[in-house]
Amino acid sequence: MCSNLNLRLEAGAVILFVQDFTAYAVEDQKPRPLLQAVHCHDVMISGAGTIDGQGQPWWEKQRKFTTGARVLGDKGDAEIPRPRMVVFDQCERVRLEGVTLTNSPSFHLMPEQCKDVTIDGVTIVAPEDSPNTEGIDLSVSSRVLITRCRIDVGDDCIAIKAGHLNAGPCKDVTVTDCTFLHGHGLSIGSETTEGVRNLTVSHCTFEGTETGIRLKSERGRGGLVENLSYSDITMKNVGQAIVITSYYRDLPKPRQVDAHTAVADTTPFWRNIRIRNVTADCTKDAGLIIGLPEMPAQDITLENVSITAPAGLRVRSARNVNLVNTRIIAAKGKPLLIESNVDNLRQSDSPPAPAAR
Repeated sequence: MCSNLNLRLEAGAVILFVQDFTAYAVEDQKPRPLLQAVHCHDVMISGAGTIDGQGQPWWEKQRKFTTGARVLGDKGDAEIPRPRMVVFDQCERVRLEGVTLTNSPSFHLMPEQCKDVTIDGVTIVAPEDSPNTEGIDLSVSSRVLITRCRIDVGDDCIAIKAGHLNAGPCKDVTVTDCTFLHGHGLSIGSETTEGVRNLTVSHCTFEGTETGIRLKSERGRGGLVENLSYSDITMKNVGQAIVITSYYRDLPKPRQVDAHTAVADTTPFWRNIRIRNVTADCTKDAGLIIGLPEMPAQDITLENVSITAPAGLRVRSARNVNLVNTRIIAAKGKPLLIESNVDNLRQSDSPPAPAAR
């Protein structure tokens, strides 16, 4: 694609991509995207039509590869190279409006190092078991609005990342009035080395997702993530409502000791997070807030939050956690599972009075 372009798909129009693996020339060990704009400005995809990646052969190949890797003991995210569907790379003033993206071989929509991005009324759909078919993969971009979208995929519905060295943080992102169905919810990470800040999420619905609010990273992939606001959110039949973890893999068990590690630039650090006016019905547990012993998650407030779940909320390696008018109903066990290295967890029925000036 080029600058000053509106690729408009009228109702009934379909861009159908071929299923021939050799049709997507490989660059730097990765297949080229199905649609791509690089260093462009004022680029738009609009209309009521559909872009269909026909990703089924890629998914089958990935499943076989994953099965073989696990037999060999690989518990990570082993993947075969697969093309993304729509990629905007280092572009300015990007807009997607009204279109449907479906059945991508891997990620559906990827704004990467972009500025001034609007994604409005877009539908993104792939089977629940399609591997790594993230809906929107937002990487080190700024001034982004995602609104009135419906996302039903096999991985993160939205993933916000910042893993490009020296590219700066992903910042100033607003997500509003969206519906998330199958998938892993609205995620930050796991790559956050360059930082994520100033995210506002409001008036969204999660139904059938694995997670609702999800913040994930681990030692060696982390950075500072701060100033996040989530409000007026409804979750139905989700696995976990709130997940904040500095252990993307190998989550420590409740009594497991994890020694301090030296703090580095790539240490995950979660700070200044507010979750307000949320109701959630969970199938697994209420969720978890787990930082690191050397870098606790801190300044986290849950206000007017109601969660019903089979098990409660785990809190570990955290500082200044405020539960204001928050109710967790656990079918079994305690609603709050307080573990090691938790400092200054407060519960109250009303927010504290503002400090005198």
